[in-house]
Amino acid sequence: MDWSLLTCARKGHITYAPDEEGLRERLVVSSPIGDAWRCLRCGTYLHGEPHGAGPADRAPLVKRGRELRDAFIMRFFAVERGIRGLIVLVAAYGVWRFAGSRGSIERIFEKEIPLLRPLAEQIGWDLDHSKVVTSLRHVFDLDARTLRWLAVGLVVYGAIELIEAVGLWLLQRWGEYFAVVATCFGLPIEIYELVEKVTALRIGALVLNIGLIVYIVVTKRLFGVRGGRAAHEAHLRSESLIEVELATHESDLRHPSRPEPEPTG
Repeated sequence: MDWSLLTCARKGHITYAPDEEGLRERLVVSSPIGDAWRCLRCGTYLHGEPHGAGPADRAPLVKRGRELRDAFIMRFFAVERGIRGLIVLVAAYGVWRFAGSRGSIERIFEKEIPLLRPLAEQIGWDLDHSKVVTSLRHVFDLDARTLRWLAVGLVVYGAIELIEAVGLWLLQRWGEYFAVVATCFGLPIEIYELVEKVTALRIGALVLNIGLIVYIVVTKRLFGVRGGRAAHEAHLRSESLIEVELATHESDLRHPSRPEPEPTG
């Protein structure tokens, strides 16, 4: 998949006319209908005036190729974190409402259980020893204050997930650090739950979170990995089309091609 072409099709092309003459000639071609400028993202030539002009070092730093793929992956994680955060906040609201009307809900629950017993017996479900029923009765034993603190904890957790989602979606470096640190704090809980009971969902969640940590730390060079922030920014600049063409132009100036010898006769 050509991420550069895909992004240009969605967002539009970006062209730039550098002041440096030799570099400028590498980014423009003449045609019968006028000059065509090379897109800094996908390399396509477009007729018309460039979107910007000025010194090469002021050209926009446009993500290309692998950087666009990385941005897509980061936003995938952002959507996953955002959905999880919203679900947790909804659960927090439910717990808070339940804390205020626990007694009435418990009475309705205990009233309806006997009505469900004949149906449960028909399908072989022992309501009296059901883990679902036992867990619900355990929740009813909690006092309102405990339930409200639980709701507060869920709100905090949901807010953390949403902050992660925003930072990752905006492709901000602080968001990458925040996501790694927050996810690391959650790993011990996930490991404890997995030791308590192994399920496909818990295994998948643990693998996803470990994969997120490794991916962000390595590709974004966090915590000094692979040269840290300076190396990451240098890599972004080196991938810029302007930088690529500038390096090629400077190389040509240092090592001009030799003229071919004239044939002797």
